[in-house]
Amino acid sequence: MIFLRSLVFLLVKAVLTIPFSLITLMTFPLPALARYRVISQWSRIVSWLARVIVGIRYRVEGLENLPSEPVVILAKHQSAWETIVFQQIFPPISFVLKKNLLYIPFFGWGLALFSPIAIDRGAGREALKQIEAQGRARLKTGFWVLIFPEGTRVMPGVAGKYQAGGAYLATKAGVPVLPVAHNAGRFWPKNGFLKYPGEIVVRVGPPIPTDGRKAAQVLADSESWIEAAMRGL
Repeated sequence: MIFLRSLVFLLVKAVLTIPFSLITLMTFPLPALARYRVISQWSRIVSWLARVIVGIRYRVEGLENLPSEPVVILAKHQSAWETIVFQQIFPPISFVLKKNLLYIPFFGWGLALFSPIAIDRGAGREALKQIEAQGRARLKTGFWVLIFPEGTRVMPGVAGKYQAGGAYLATKAGVPVLPVAHNAGRFWPKNGFLKYPGEIVVRVGPPIPTDGRKAAQVLADSESWIEAAMRGL
C-alpha cells in the first residue's frame, strides 16, 4: 500500500504542477509578495495531498517564538518536504538556490517569480556577498530568508557541516536568527520515491540575537540548538 499510495501521490502532484506552472507565469505583473501568495498555494495543495493520499501529517511546536519582523531562518534539511510545507508554516520566505536553475525553461522562470536568492555556489567568498546583498533586499521587502546551513539534505541522525552564509547575512542585516529542527526525513526520505505515513514534528526555537556578535558565534549557537532539538525528535 505504501508503494501504491506513493505512486498515486507522485502522479497527482505531477498533473497538478503542469497547469500551476502556467498560473505562476501569469503572476509576473504582480508585486513580489502578491506573487508569492499566489504561487505558494501549490505548496498548500501538495501538503493536503500528502496528508490524504500518503498519510503524512505535521505538527509545529514553538510557534510562540515567531518574531513579528522578518528574520533569517536556519533550518535542518532532510528532504523536499520542508521546502514545500515551510511556505505554509512561516510568513513569506525567500530561499537560497543555485543561479543556473533559473535558466531552465518554464521551471526556472517560475522559480525566479518566487523571489529567491540566486547565487553561484562555486563563487566562494563572492557567494557570501551575493547572499548578503540579495538577502538584505528580500528582508526589506518583507520576506523572511530561509537558509539550510548544511547546504544539502542529510539523512536522519546525521549532522552535516554547518556553513556561515545565513549567520553572516543575519549579522550584517542586524536581524535575529530563528533556528528550526524537524524530522521530515523519517517520512519523506531524501531522494526517496516511497513516502511513509506518520506525523512530522517541526520545532521552532527562540530567536538568536545577532547585535554586536560575529557570524561564527551566531552559527555555533544555531547549530547547538538545532542538533540538540534533533536528538529529541
